[in-house]
Amino acid sequence: MSLDIAFLIFDGVMALDAIGPYDVLSNIPNTSITFVGETRGLKRNQRGSLGLSADRAMTEVDRADILVVPGGFGEEEVRKNPAMLEWVRAIHATTQWTTSVCTGALILGAAGVLKGLEATTHWAAREQLRSFGATPVTQRIVEQGKVITAAGVSAGIDMALHLSRRIAGDEVAQAIQVGIEYDPQPPFDGVYERASAPVKTLLQQMLGHRMQMSQ
Repeated sequence: MSLDIAFLIFDGVMALDAIGPYDVLSNIPNTSITFVGETRGLKRNQRGSLGLSADRAMTEVDRADILVVPGGFGEEEVRKNPAMLEWVRAIHATTQWTTSVCTGALILGAAGVLKGLEATTHWAAREQLRSFGATPVTQRIVEQGKVITAAGVSAGIDMALHLSRRIAGDEVAQAIQVGIEYDPQPPFDGVYERASAPVKTLLQQMLGHRMQMSQ
């Protein structure tokens, strides 16, 4: 059976939040992926330098086997949009799996999907999950029933590999991982809590208000 996968995209999306999972999930056999926006057309990333195409408008998509909700600074506008939140709720009711990457979890939270669940998101927004009735945790991936949330940005690749394993088994998931040569060996520790004071100060300057909201 074919799996229909819908990615919600919007202006201000973090590109890797969507493209990382896309490149993983598109390798699962018998999948069909659609990028969905409030309207059809180009959606710019949060820097405005890259465009992703929404080939379908929300009104054209009424179900999905898998929903992927990426994050990015544009998620704040999505959370203010009742029609987009209603679409997330409606699609969630049809899914086998509902997932988020980074601050996409705040969209799921605003839509009521995370109430009563443990969830994760980017460390700078983690405490905001409480306002949606969720319990924030520090894990990179959190699976609660059919809802899977991933931490910040690059964690979306891990989430998609985890989901690939759940759908297609270990061998397929590992073949996908080896195929994209995902074997992280970063030069630095990427965990905020273990970062040095100068690095945290720089992050405060880079991320501004989100850092203040997390403290």
